[in-house]
Amino acid sequence: MVTERPLGQPADLSWLLTGLLQRVPHTDSAVLLSSDGLVKASDGLDSDAADHLAALASGLYSLARSAGIRFGDGGEVRQVVVELDTTLLFVATAGQGACLAVLAGREADAAVLGYEMAMLVKGARQALMTPARQSAGQ
Repeated sequence: MVTERPLGQPADLSWLLTGLLQRVPHTDSAVLLSSDGLVKASDGLDSDAADHLAALASGLYSLARSAGIRFGDGGEVRQVVVELDTTLLFVATAGQGACLAVLAGREADAAVLGYEMAMLVKGARQALMTPARQSAGQ
């Protein structure tokens, strides 16, 4: 039996992120965010850290999109990877208006993580999409 949510109430998608973190060794945390940086779901982070990661991921994704327009023949951003001393940050598109950000240790297999992120997005694309915001007057 499917339980219906009240109209306008978002689905809790944190279980998708929990599954991703359980499937990929050395992953620490994940955030599903709107393209403008608002947290839709998170796992492995407190609320403040999730908000911070969402803002960072949104900025990185926006910069990558600008680079694609200017230098990549307008192609879509598939993934942004930031390599730090002890951590990897992956940011990928997660449907229209949404991104998926994952933090992992250096020991994580980047190919496996990238694949699992893509499979999560492919399998749940409709649930991950974030509609464009309407102005207050509309």
